[in-house]
Amino acid sequence: MISELYHLLIESPLFILFITIASGYFIGKFRVKTFVLGGIAGSLIMGVLIGQLGIKMPPAIGTIFFALFIYAVGYQGGPQFFRSLNRETAVQLISATITCVLGLLCVLVAAWMFQLDRGTAAGLAAGGLTQSALIGTASDAIARLGLSAQATQVMQANIAVGYAVCYIFGSFGPIIMLASIFPAMMKWDLREEAKKLAKKMSGSHVELEPGQFMAIPDIDTRVYEILPASKFIGHKIDNLFDSKDRIAVEGLMRGNKLFDMKPDTVVEAGDIIAVTARSENFSRKYDLFEKEVPKPEIMQLTEEERDIVLHNPEVDGETVEEFHSETADKYHRGLFIRGVSRLGEELKPDNDLVLRRGDEIKLVGRPTDLDSTTSKLGRVISASRLTDFISFGIGMALGVLIGMVTIKIFGVSISIGSGGGCLLSGLVFGWLRSRHPQIGALPSGASNFLRDFGLAVFVATVGITAGPQALTAIKEHGTELFLLGVGVTIIPQIITFYISYYLLKIKNPIELLATIAGGRSANPGFAALLEKAGNSTPVVAFTATYAIANIWLTLWGPIIVALVTKNAT
Repeated sequence: MISELYHLLIESPLFILFITIASGYFIGKFRVKTFVLGGIAGSLIMGVLIGQLGIKMPPAIGTIFFALFIYAVGYQGGPQFFRSLNRETAVQLISATITCVLGLLCVLVAAWMFQLDRGTAAGLAAGGLTQSALIGTASDAIARLGLSAQATQVMQANIAVGYAVCYIFGSFGPIIMLASIFPAMMKWDLREEAKKLAKKMSGSHVELEPGQFMAIPDIDTRVYEILPASKFIGHKIDNLFDSKDRIAVEGLMRGNKLFDMKPDTVVEAGDIIAVTARSENFSRKYDLFEKEVPKPEIMQLTEEERDIVLHNPEVDGETVEEFHSETADKYHRGLFIRGVSRLGEELKPDNDLVLRRGDEIKLVGRPTDLDSTTSKLGRVISASRLTDFISFGIGMALGVLIGMVTIKIFGVSISIGSGGGCLLSGLVFGWLRSRHPQIGALPSGASNFLRDFGLAVFVATVGITAGPQALTAIKEHGTELFLLGVGVTIIPQIITFYISYYLLKIKNPIELLATIAGGRSANPGFAALLEKAGNSTPVVAFTATYAIANIWLTLWGPIIVALVTKNAT
């Protein structure tokens, strides 16, 4: 019975995969003081342990779900990435290059001190730096040395052995360093730091946790009674306030009945008036605001929130204050700008904010006022929460296609792979969505699911696939190679951390850790950082550094083969 159950599990990789994810996230919840392992590290550990059963996991599963994960990451970070290509990005690229060079030096020193042959040294680099493309470039370089077929075959096999021994900690080490050790050492709360960075990147827009909402609304409607001594008595509804005050009279009751209010309706004592304004305006001293009363049952007001993309050239270049004045004069005073989004960045709609064509504006007002106004200002964005699978499919296909392109640098064929291709594609499609909101919809709920689930499957697959090979290789070759891999994984991160923080002045914790993750090409480490951050703020720093690291680390293959002179016997 036990034997039959075992064979059933062996032949059901999907069952094993989901058990690995569930158990990994379960152990990831346990806390020891301030240390929390997290679901990503937990899934990797459980994958290694469960992988000892000898499960054959189809390689395509990890590839597909990593592509989904990285596309969603790129899509969410696209607007911020293109906006942040500046001097700060150049400093991050320098940091990533330092990480890659330190990794190469650690491998060379280890090879020279412990008399490693070319193949084992290359495998140490590929596993310790988690760059599988290095296996191919090193194998090709060994084949071109002109050695005997037996020596060539042995060293190429040693690449695989070194990779298998060092890969697990090469994946797990950055998770621990970036998501736990560095933050604990510096006393950083990554979630709080990510929220601060998100607020900075979004123009002081406060990021809310799931289930939270703003207790004080920025736009509110209150009901007041016109007192006998009010200076507004005898004035027309449309002239009660200056247009720059952004205060609108939305409803009127007279004699316990709703009154058909018109712009030229004259205010009388005892009138009950519903007023909509920005919250700060209610604190200002107006005679109208002397006596607030409960909302009468028969006074029902309907407001609507509508998103538009601003296209009217007459509004381009106006401030928010000028916009409200224009809409009050041309259309209706009862329209309010609740928010402005530019290239994916949420801007606070202060009076002096200059509006630009292409801005996504969130307008609030009565449906009839919005109907008569929005078409004159721009194009209404559909409120649909459905994913645009046409653009999603095209984006993923283009990402895979980009990953297949190879270029030669110093005679070495370089490709960024489907992961790197989908990251670039996601960045572009996310940016296009921010510029043209009517296309390429991928709602936040859908993109978050793709990111989180794709990541979980990818990490679990890595553990299941690599676990048995690593333990077998450790038994055969001892712990020396494993410990060298630990050094290659850890030392460059530690040195780069201090250089980047103190010399390059990358002070923001999220950007610093994401830069190190990218410079290490550490996908699981980046994934763990994303999990701890709780938002997409690490994406910008990771993206550029990840791209440059893929190039450098792939080039290290033939360089290691050239500088390590010992051949296998």
